[in-house]
Amino acid sequence: MRAYHFRRIVEEDLSLIAQWRATQHVREWWGPPTVEDERENLADPRIAMWIVELDDRPFAFAQDYDVHGWSPHPFSYLPPKSRGIDQYIGEADMLDQGHGSAFVRQHVERLFAAGASAVGTDPHPSNGRARRAYEKAGFAVTSEPVDTPWGHAILMECWPKRTAP
Repeated sequence: MRAYHFRRIVEEDLSLIAQWRATQHVREWWGPPTVEDERENLADPRIAMWIVELDDRPFAFAQDYDVHGWSPHPFSYLPPKSRGIDQYIGEADMLDQGHGSAFVRQHVERLFAAGASAVGTDPHPSNGRARRAYEKAGFAVTSEPVDTPWGHAILMECWPKRTAP
C-alpha cells in the first residue's frame, strides 16, 4: 500500500489549488473556481484543508470538516465528532490509477485515529468515479439522491470497524 503524505494547506498553496480548480476534470464536479473562496475556507476553523502528496509530488486536494458546524447540514444526524470529507485529484495524469480510493481510505483512517465517530461524504449521484472510489475506501451509500445547500448529492458514510452500526 502506498503511503500518501497530507500536509496542511498554507496561503502559498492557493495558486496550485486555483490551477487544479480550473482543470476540466475538477470543474465538472466542483464547478467554476469562483464558486468557493479557498482563502476564506483556509481561515475557517471548522475546515481542515490538505495537499495530498505521493513521492513528494502534490497531486490532490482534500478537506475534512465538522458536520455539526453548519445548520442545516445533511450529516447533522451523525454522532458528535463526526467529520465530512471532500476531495479531488488535481493532476489529470494521476486519475484512474487507484489513488483516489487509496488516499481517501488513508485520510479516513487518520480521522478515526484522531477520534472521529463517523465520516460522511456527498458526491453527485452521477459521479460514478467518485462513488466507486468511496466504496473501495469503505463507504456505503445511505441515501437516495438529495438536494443539499451545496448541490445534488447522495450521502455516503464510513464507520470505524469497531463501532459499525
